[in-house]
Amino acid sequence: MPGTQDLRSIGSGNIGATNVLRTGRKGLAAATLLLDALKGTAAVIIAAQFGGAEAAMLAALGAFLGHLFPIWLKFKGGKGVAVYIGVLIGLFWPAAVVFCVLWLATAFTTKYSSLSALVAAFVTPIFLWWFGHPALASLFAVLTLLLFWMHRENIKRLQSGTESRIGEKK
Repeated sequence: MPGTQDLRSIGSGNIGATNVLRTGRKGLAAATLLLDALKGTAAVIIAAQFGGAEAAMLAALGAFLGHLFPIWLKFKGGKGVAVYIGVLIGLFWPAAVVFCVLWLATAFTTKYSSLSALVAAFVTPIFLWWFGHPALASLFAVLTLLLFWMHRENIKRLQSGTESRIGEKK
């Protein structure tokens, strides 16, 4: 049955929604995206209830790092886009809307998922700073740098013209 092998042996080898989509199981990819985002949102909301804004920001960082470098998977996790969106929802949802609109617009025009995430993440700290959230802008500048690091192979493929496009069969 397609999609039943270890996800880490398919495509990029990571556990994120884009790689799940490569299995051909769209519903499972959507569930992965949703649950990864909710993981970030839940961490932020729970921490905010018990410790305020600073605790929420630390929880955002923890959820993001935990997704990128999970101990139980030998520190090889996803690339963090869904969790990035999830913590944005929990910390300042208008920025999550901006991220998603930019992702969709870039994906529609270029058909590159990785480029879409990179463009949206690049703009996010600027948006947060512009709208008077310097602490969040600083946090998301760090998360954006980490997201770029996790996408370093995608960036090389984008530069060489070999990156897969959305919907493209290998």
